[in-house]
Amino acid sequence: MTSIDVLLKRNQELGEVTPGDRSSPKPSLQIAVLTCMDARIRVFELFGLLQGESHVLRNAGGVVTDDMIRSLALSQRKLGTREVLIVQHTECGLSMVTEDDFKDELEEASGLRPTWSVEAFRNVESSVRTSMERVRRSAYLPHTENVRGFVYDVKTGKLTEVK
Repeated sequence: MTSIDVLLKRNQELGEVTPGDRSSPKPSLQIAVLTCMDARIRVFELFGLLQGESHVLRNAGGVVTDDMIRSLALSQRKLGTREVLIVQHTECGLSMVTEDDFKDELEEASGLRPTWSVEAFRNVESSVRTSMERVRRSAYLPHTENVRGFVYDVKTGKLTEVK
């Protein structure tokens, strides 16, 4: 059985027990949560979210990239979100690579060098600050006054705000 098969079986067993309002694509809390793709971050459980309350955007590192700005622009301009919550975390895999080394690896394997930025970082608090500033300075986002960033400790589950 593949992992996809396992997930499909779980979905069938779940049925209609997931609480929340599914009547609209507009999040009822008018918030977008941007975080890392790390499987240890269980966003809905971490914040007690129900379906329909928030957009959840994920990528490697939980960093604000051009594609995240694209998603946030749609989220704000077409679907009514007004706040952005950025959550990066301790022991992130992206902090264990370097921009050039990873691009070199990909170029060696494929013959092509990526045009996109890896967004590798060493200091998670600094990375959160950079991501918050990218949101605040984006000309595409009309709602940049309520942007907050946090570091999630994967060992303790504690959230620490980054100012």
